[in-house]
Amino acid sequence: MRKLFSMRTLFLALLVFLVPAASRAQVSLGVSVHVGPPVLPVYEQPPCPVEGYLWTPGYWAYGHHGYYWVPGVWVEPPRVGVLWTPGYWGWNEGVYVFHAGYWGPHIGFYGGVNYGFGYNGVGFVGGEWRGGRFAYNTAVVNVNTTVIHNTYINKTVIVNNGTVNRTSFNGGPGGITARPTHGEMSASRESHIRPTAAQASHEHLASVNHGNFASENHGKPATAAMSRVNTREANQQARIAKGVSSGQLTPGETSHLENREANINHEVRSDRAANGGKLTQQEHAQVNHQQNNASRQIYYDKHNIKTDHATQQHNAAVKSDHAQSEHPHH
Repeated sequence: MRKLFSMRTLFLALLVFLVPAASRAQVSLGVSVHVGPPVLPVYEQPPCPVEGYLWTPGYWAYGHHGYYWVPGVWVEPPRVGVLWTPGYWGWNEGVYVFHAGYWGPHIGFYGGVNYGFGYNGVGFVGGEWRGGRFAYNTAVVNVNTTVIHNTYINKTVIVNNGTVNRTSFNGGPGGITARPTHGEMSASRESHIRPTAAQASHEHLASVNHGNFASENHGKPATAAMSRVNTREANQQARIAKGVSSGQLTPGETSHLENREANINHEVRSDRAANGGKLTQQEHAQVNHQQNNASRQIYYDKHNIKTDHATQQHNAAVKSDHAQSEHPHH
């Protein structure tokens, strides 16, 4: 896989600086890839942790190591009354271009991709704003009704056609053939808000977790969804990623640490599912103890005598080349 940055990409990048900040989210930076993303993984939606949070479905993003999965997560919207239009990959002039998601008063076009949990390809049927509060359709989304009471049930929006299309891109060979409706076209011209800081952080942290790489998980990420942006888990993953890039962690140490984090996350998801989306006080203490142990292991592995010599030699060569380019007279 390799990226292609066309004149269209340059134009869109320049366009970002010419439009108001509130509407920039609708402008895709045009990251283009020659190989399409994997199919969407099958996963369960964790229960909504806080009233007012909205579901943002998981998606395949692209980085230096190829496609990686950004887990679906419940997030706080930037303001009352806005809805999330997911991003999507679309076929254009021989390459797959990513169109970034955004917040707005109405749901726009997201490629006809069936992300599930209310995002069935067109619009969103998992809930709606009623005044200043968001009401959840529990026929579609997972909500702990003992904690969140602003709910309703509407099963008429559920489409049972026997098969679920898990294709994750629009157009091109094998892609979804959907085109924007009149309403979606109108929504695209409205004022939009870019992804929140929490969403941007969530995507970045997903990009440094090797367990999210399609080349590692073969299209089946261990953590496909999260109840909220997990700061403790994110910090652990960031530390592991820095250890990998610096060469302080060997491939074996990295694999062991990643598996350890995945096991903790799996245990947390199972405990939450068994307790209506919450952890008991004892479970909180147990998870904290496990994360403390994992944190100490990360520190030990990064500071022991084992290193990834190939990575360190590469980093040293890059640093030397940079120094020579800065001071050619030396």
